[in-house]
Amino acid sequence: MRNLTLKQFKTVQAIISHGKIVSAAKVLGLSPPAVTIQLRQVEEEFQLALFDRTSDGMRPTAAGLAFVETAQAIEERLRLLEDAMDAIKGVRIGSLRLGVVSTAKYFAPRLMAGFMKEHPDIDMRLAIGNRAETIDSLKNHDIDIALMGRPAREVPVRASVFGDHPLVIIAPPDHPLASAREISKERIAEEHFLIREPGSGTRISLEIFLSDVPGRIDDLGVEMGSNETIKQAVMAGLGIAFISAHTIAAETEAGRLVILDVVGMPIRRQWFSVMRSDHAISPAMATFHDFLMRKGAMYLPLFGKLYPHEGPNTRGRAS
Repeated sequence: MRNLTLKQFKTVQAIISHGKIVSAAKVLGLSPPAVTIQLRQVEEEFQLALFDRTSDGMRPTAAGLAFVETAQAIEERLRLLEDAMDAIKGVRIGSLRLGVVSTAKYFAPRLMAGFMKEHPDIDMRLAIGNRAETIDSLKNHDIDIALMGRPAREVPVRASVFGDHPLVIIAPPDHPLASAREISKERIAEEHFLIREPGSGTRISLEIFLSDVPGRIDDLGVEMGSNETIKQAVMAGLGIAFISAHTIAAETEAGRLVILDVVGMPIRRQWFSVMRSDHAISPAMATFHDFLMRKGAMYLPLFGKLYPHEGPNTRGRAS
């Protein structure tokens, strides 16, 4: 294995990413025969095929997937080395790639702005995706830290709570239950729900909440692909929704949505800062993590309205 080169690692990564020798060659600025030679050298080194050659393109074998996992880890270590060298030269003190689930996009920019004001020498980038996409980014070493409502189980991680993540049921202001108090679970279960896709954190929490209402989760409601679509549909009178309170601050302030007073609500979950446990912690990562632990909860919207008798740094309680 000592004969392997960084060029060969990059070649295999490109083939996996693009699925074809020709496409990988174009991205790498090489000829297809040159890419084929690089791949053959690696396969001869291990005496294993890294790809199955199919009519649809190159599909990685188990050996190919193991190889690219190492390639991604090497690329990550090289980036950390670049950060260390930049710090020594005094150029900057590092870079940070932050990934957030789509629900967190409502506060992540403000959080980033607060952090960058304190640490202007850290180069910071933001990636937003659904839960599955964010977990994939962690798997592929594409992000350093993820902000999500439940820590990933698919990769080895270390997770820390930095604030409450309340979940509420919303309706349009003219809904019959808008002015009702202490609405029972059984009564709210009779309503028509607008829900996220399977695997969404809010959907899982709703399923748990309604699980003891006979037959209710068998036909949970109408699926919609984003929180924005759900909010617009609720405002249009198409149903009610179970949603993160952090996504509706503007609409409740403007009176376009109301939070229903349902017994057992809001459901208190937490926001987690998640990083791979097998990932070397850079100075930039450590600095951002410390900022989250000290000030992260301050950037979460609607806290005072949902918990008027508690301070902004209350953490760690769940219903």
